[in-house]
Amino acid sequence: MRFDAVTLFPEMFGLVRDQGVTGRAHAQGIWSLKAWNPRDFTYDAHRTVDDRPYGGGPGMVMLAAPLEAAVDAAQAERAAQGLGQAPVVLLAPTGRRYGQREAQELASARQGAIFICGRYEGVDQRFIDRRVTQEWSLGDFVLSGGEIAALAMIDAAVRLLPGVLNDGDSALQDSFNSALDGLLDSPHYTRPEVYEGASVPEPLLSGHHARIARWRREQSLSLTAERRPDLIEQARATGRLTREDERFLASLPKRS
Repeated sequence: MRFDAVTLFPEMFGLVRDQGVTGRAHAQGIWSLKAWNPRDFTYDAHRTVDDRPYGGGPGMVMLAAPLEAAVDAAQAERAAQGLGQAPVVLLAPTGRRYGQREAQELASARQGAIFICGRYEGVDQRFIDRRVTQEWSLGDFVLSGGEIAALAMIDAAVRLLPGVLNDGDSALQDSFNSALDGLLDSPHYTRPEVYEGASVPEPLLSGHHARIARWRREQSLSLTAERRPDLIEQARATGRLTREDERFLASLPKRS
């Protein structure tokens, strides 16, 4: 899988390219990343990538031409490597909410993406109309630029690729994963068995796999019902909760 990022700050992408499990996977060739600076596709002495907005108002707007040239260069390099055309993704408040399901879809497709990391007040709408194929958002808040959002999306997808995590089953226990029916993960414990007077829950020490699995499921249900009841309703609507799950949920104290 290959990702491209059109960004004024290419050095920011070293965080996923060079560090941690994603960095190790990049070194192993499981995925690749290239950053493209739109300033490299300008033709004036000041390498201008933005200008004042028509109609007035605060801030500056990113120019369409340097962005489009950067996308063309990325698509051409992908084609030279035998890769198909990648979706061009703009990180924007108007975009589709990116969650675990979208990360799983991105990882499964193995197609990658070209991320447009906007800055300033925004991006010329004509570039969006001509070249952007998808718009994604991390949530209802505004960042200084699209780089942090792109980093999060890349990390969430890459860690799901085969061979990235040391234990392939680790991702299956992530919160929001379909293997957990979209619920929150259960609490985790490690050594020592007693820390500052607090003990590891007894079921985890039992060695009884079915009992451990049920304890984790009930903890997941309880935590999700408390913190994210909307996820319980989603799992219920899609038929992912068993009768045993429903009985356990019914036994929980009612929220005031």
